[in-house]
Amino acid sequence: METDFNIESFDIKLDTESIARNFIYSEEVISTNSQLLDKASGNIHGTTLLAERQVKGHGRKERQWYSSKGLNLTFSILLTNKKYFGKQINLINFASALAVAVSIESLYQLKTELKWPNDVLINGKKVSGVLIESASKGEKLERVVIGIGLNVNQTNFQGSFNVPPTSLKNESGQSIEREMLLAEFLNVFEEIIEHVVTNPKWILKEWKERCRMLGEKISITEEDKIKYGIFDDIDDDGFLILKTDQGTEKIYYGDLSLA
Repeated sequence: METDFNIESFDIKLDTESIARNFIYSEEVISTNSQLLDKASGNIHGTTLLAERQVKGHGRKERQWYSSKGLNLTFSILLTNKKYFGKQINLINFASALAVAVSIESLYQLKTELKWPNDVLINGKKVSGVLIESASKGEKLERVVIGIGLNVNQTNFQGSFNVPPTSLKNESGQSIEREMLLAEFLNVFEEIIEHVVTNPKWILKEWKERCRMLGEKISITEEDKIKYGIFDDIDDDGFLILKTDQGTEKIYYGDLSLA
């Protein structure tokens, strides 16, 4: 059963300085990421847009993200503070996924797993995904938008998936209060995102502790090519280091699975 999002209840639980202090709730948008990438949405750092339905919600490689109205959390966060746009900008992706994992662990005592580069799993099933997009003026980065889809109270999923989906309700056996979950995530996110600037190695350490594929034999699909090797490490920029018979190779993107 779908439930309305109680903005007043959410606001009471929110304990941030800038993240989501400009909060937009919408029944339906084309895409939360697309809307915040548009300058017409304003330039307030930390602006957060939550939508019950996205007409064209998508993840990496334009894969569609389906979400049942009133059951999940599909939202985006706008970053305009240039301090995050330095050489460690790739770690925003890892910080975001880590914040999802920490929030779930804190509220529901569920064990999470992080899958390179942007998925959050519980018991080997996908509960959340992150999509980072940006807009530039010339060569100057103007805004970064973090899109997050989080399966909360949905219990049935239709379609074909690279990784089988799940929800927090399925894994915990209880209905989840979306207002509390979103506020907790945003509170945690504001703390963790600072480490992109102040202590990026901490983000990588915490991320790797939750990555159970690290050290395993894996296959990586890059477009129509498949590579095999050992998931050796993540470098300081968040790129995957693949160990093969020929040596080591840096992987910038791709779909990961155990070989």
